[in-house]
Amino acid sequence: MSKAKRSPITGLGPYLRLSAEKLKKEKEEKKKKKKSATSDKSPSEMAATTAATMSIGSAVCCGPKTSTCAQSKLFTLRPTPRNSLTTFSGLKAATSVSFESDSSFLGRDSSSALRRMFAINSQKPNQSLPSKKSLQPQASYKVAVLGAAGGIGQPLALLIKTSPLVSALHLYDIANVKGVAADLSHCNTPSQVLDFTGASELAECLKGVNVVVIPAGVPRKPGMTRDDLFNINANIVKTLVEAVADNCPDAFIHIISNPVNSTVPIAAEVLKQKGVYNPKKLFGVTTLDVVRANTFVAQKKNLKLIDVDVPVVGGHAGITILPLLSKTKPSVSFSDEEIEALTVRIQNAGTEVVEAKAGAGSATLSMAYAAARFVESSLRALNGDDVYECAYVQSDINELPFFASRIKMGKKGVEEIISADFQGLTEYEQKALEALKPELKASIEKGIAFAQKKPVTA
Repeated sequence: MSKAKRSPITGLGPYLRLSAEKLKKEKEEKKKKKKSATSDKSPSEMAATTAATMSIGSAVCCGPKTSTCAQSKLFTLRPTPRNSLTTFSGLKAATSVSFESDSSFLGRDSSSALRRMFAINSQKPNQSLPSKKSLQPQASYKVAVLGAAGGIGQPLALLIKTSPLVSALHLYDIANVKGVAADLSHCNTPSQVLDFTGASELAECLKGVNVVVIPAGVPRKPGMTRDDLFNINANIVKTLVEAVADNCPDAFIHIISNPVNSTVPIAAEVLKQKGVYNPKKLFGVTTLDVVRANTFVAQKKNLKLIDVDVPVVGGHAGITILPLLSKTKPSVSFSDEEIEALTVRIQNAGTEVVEAKAGAGSATLSMAYAAARFVESSLRALNGDDVYECAYVQSDINELPFFASRIKMGKKGVEEIISADFQGLTEYEQKALEALKPELKASIEKGIAFAQKKPVTA
């Protein structure tokens, strides 16, 4: 009985012993080769091949506790010694960059664009690596956040601080910004953080800036509509945009301060009065509507979040927010009930957060995430990439002077408004599109009237 049990193993014994000896020998040879290769490298080459990762962001998943997003992984840059390239990855000198993720801060298309961007400046084969001191990010831009001490401004500044494209981050607020800047300055990412407090330092904050982001203003409280915010935030935006016009008129201007449907027209009027209006460089940031639409659709249809793209058009408040679910990528079918439920949830998602926080604030974190995504897209556009995002801009897509839709961005700002999204709309979408126009028109006119009644300061 015992002999029968041993017989199968006995027959394989010699083979297993030989395989084990062979594997051991191969392992020792590999170890010797690796040791020899390492000893031949200079200190700078060894530093350049040190694996380092930098998290740019992650695919966001929110909603019911039972919802999971297992596919949402951190986006990492991992330098590898290939092709004699030199660039910047995280905090290490690197000879090239490889991307190891199914998802990223911006999505699959953005990952591909970043991969191309980081591989653009190659050295000649016989050219030695530059010294550690001379290594800089591939592209360096200055970004100013106006309202950096607020609920949106602080997490937004943190996310912008992680960008490899930013060389200087200017933080402005009327108070409490010095501590925010000191805190962020300890993060070991390349951008230099500077703080500016009060009107007397605003001009210095804006000098030489490439992108200005304006989240300044008061947050929405329970029972407060976006329209209630108008009188307070309109004056704030007007004052800040006047300073932008005087100190960095060529910068991309991102308006986050609500109500965006009115504050963007106010900014446009101020820039016109200053004689520096460029409609291609003024953006109302509606990215949060897209982020929410992508998240809710992925959850509802059990789709991989990184693959989902839902264009959201119109404005940035209530029924003016119109997700074009029929244009969802990948193509997916919805019942009438699902279309109604998803549309209403996307439109009222801000209220959902306000009520959940029970008076303690509004959608600050998700707004910061969405705004950081739009900043990164703008920086990539300035760096020469073709970038597609939805934004609230001056438009000729219909009779309204401002309208949110998908746009193509480049070095000079808006290069194209994508009209194809409006072809072949469903009956529900067409009716909703017509229904939002009167409210959006009224908001635009209110902003223009406010700006024209209050002349800009010289």
